[in-house]
Amino acid sequence: MKLQLHQAAARHPAARAGAAPALHGVDLCVDAGEQLAVIGPSGAGKTTLMQLLACALPPSAGRYTLGDVAPWQLSTRALHRLRGQLFLAPQVPPLPPRQRVVTAVLAGRLPALGLLASLRSLFHPADIPAAHAALARFDLEDKLFERVDRLSGGERQRVGLARALLAPARLWLVDEPLSSLDPTRARQALATLVDCARERGVTLVTSLHQVDAALAQFPRIVGLRDGRIAFDLPSAQVTQPLLEQLYAQHEAELHGAPSSVPQDSLMAATAPAPVVMHCR
Repeated sequence: MKLQLHQAAARHPAARAGAAPALHGVDLCVDAGEQLAVIGPSGAGKTTLMQLLACALPPSAGRYTLGDVAPWQLSTRALHRLRGQLFLAPQVPPLPPRQRVVTAVLAGRLPALGLLASLRSLFHPADIPAAHAALARFDLEDKLFERVDRLSGGERQRVGLARALLAPARLWLVDEPLSSLDPTRARQALATLVDCARERGVTLVTSLHQVDAALAQFPRIVGLRDGRIAFDLPSAQVTQPLLEQLYAQHEAELHGAPSSVPQDSLMAATAPAPVVMHCR
């Protein structure tokens, strides 16, 4: 599923009326089946961008098209159907604590089910082998019949990602999927997500704080800062100076002080030549 933003602005879902937009003049085009990571400091607007792409909030300015459709020009029913083709995984998965893991994972299929089938699935999981296979991709198959409230934070986060593998979606939007995972689990989960998206031809947009993981797994990186796109480049062209500029503190920039990027989140710079920042 192709998506395109043109001079889009949006406010954070929790922002007060009259607050300044969290995104300003964003131009972004993502082709169907493409995978990209959005990186940037806290408060850059990454979560607002994910909510905008998921049709969870309308742009306050500019234009957003999904495929050949402008979502916010659709009827309520048509917009609901369109949202059924999207999968949004928030940083904290909305998993009922007393629910069994098998039911939580199979909930990824709910957009494709009718009302009666949806209600039936809450009490009688319809495809246990599919849930088991999805969990196995994240090394959670032994948790199939556990209750959600007995899982660790990292396990709950991986259950939320396993849902995507069963969702009838052509666009996966994943917001900070590694925040509760140790480095080994984080690499495994992200590789699984990217591999499954490629296998199915699903468009994948992920926001990440782990810059090294983004550079290692994604062919395209979008740097977001202060609600604007700072660069949009192939991962091989994202240099250390670009990253330092992206994560520089405002005070350091204003006073010309040297900036630094957290070393636990970056790979060593390997690009051989300087590049020109641009937005697509």
